This record gives sequence, structure tokens and C-alpha cells, in this order.
Amino acid sequence: MTLLNCLLSAWYGLPFVSENNLLVSTINGTGAAIESIYVLIFIIYAPKKEKAKILGLFTFVLAAFSAVALISIFALHGSGRKLFCGLAATIFSIIMYASPLSIMRLVIKTKSVEFMPFFLSLFVFLCGTSWFVFGLLGRDAFVAIPNGFGCGLGTMQLILYFIYRNNKGSKETKKPAANGTIEIGPQKPQQEKQANGEVPRDEQV
Repeated sequence: MTLLNCLLSAWYGLPFVSENNLLVSTINGTGAAIESIYVLIFIIYAPKKEKAKILGLFTFVLAAFSAVALISIFALHGSGRKLFCGLAATIFSIIMYASPLSIMRLVIKTKSVEFMPFFLSLFVFLCGTSWFVFGLLGRDAFVAIPNGFGCGLGTMQLILYFIYRNNKGSKETKKPAANGTIEIGPQKPQQEKQANGEVPRDEQV
């Protein structure tokens, strides 16, 4: 979703779509290039099952962007083109910002920030806030609204981080069971001795 958001935002910032938004186009175009490199590296080194899944998503992203671009060029003009491209960029930008909601739910459930890195939350907040202010100053609702949403979600993530920052989660060890499966839980003293090659006295002959 980040790649699609960057592509649509870069398209929205082009002079023939919206005026005085070249900075939006330049920054999001750079982001789209970086995201494309990430995706290509993942596709090269991922297992076959994951590779097929990402290829499908990548195809969907390119198809969605191509549809928006072609419709805006051949079917729309002037304010209609700006409205259509702005709505598309806004919708997918909000979806991108909303993607960490499942992680926030996990943090609340486990009372641990193990799966929510601080710097990721910090830069979501900073990115959303800076673009929100930019959109307000430029009186561009298609920039201000989705990034205001991102600013709010970034704030919520930082609040959750500072509430649960001292909780590291439960430390569990993995040990093989008799049937060859893996069990998760703290090791018992007797199991530790067996793992070290020691045999309990009542089992010695």
C-alpha cells in the first residue's frame, strides 16, 4: 500500500493534475522508487509461496495506478482530473496509515511494544504532521486530510509506546516434545538435566 500511495501522490502532484504541488510529486516519486527496490529485493530472495503473493499484490498496485492515470488523462480534465486523482491518493493514503492498527491492537492485548518499534512510530508521526501542516498552509484538502489522519495515528502509537515501553513481553523457551513437535514454555529442572545429558537417580540402573 505504501508503494501505491507514493505512486498516486506523485501523480497527483504533477503540474497537469494539480498546480504548485511539485514538491509532493518529487518526494513521493522518490518514495515510490525506494519502495520498488524493496519489493524487487523481496521478490528475489523470498520463498516461492511468498513470492507469488507479493507478485500478485505488485500486479494489483501497478494495475490500480495505471487505471487511475489513464482515466485521468483520457476521460477527465481540469478540476475533475484533480478531484479524481486527489480522492484516489487520499483513500490509499488513509489505508496506508491505517495498516498499523492491527499492531496497535496487539500492543494493547499483550501490553508489550515488542512488535511496534519506537522509531517507526516516531517517523509516522513526524511524516503525518509535516505533510498535514503543508496541506493546511497550501489549503490542499487532499494533502491535509489523509496526513492529519496519519498524524493522529502516529500520536496514538507514541502514547501506547510510552504506556507499555517497560513491558518486554513474556520470555518463553522452545523445547522439543516426545512426539517431535515444539512446545513453548519455561523449562523444568528435570528437563534441563535431561537436555544436559544427566539421568535422574530413579531412572539409573
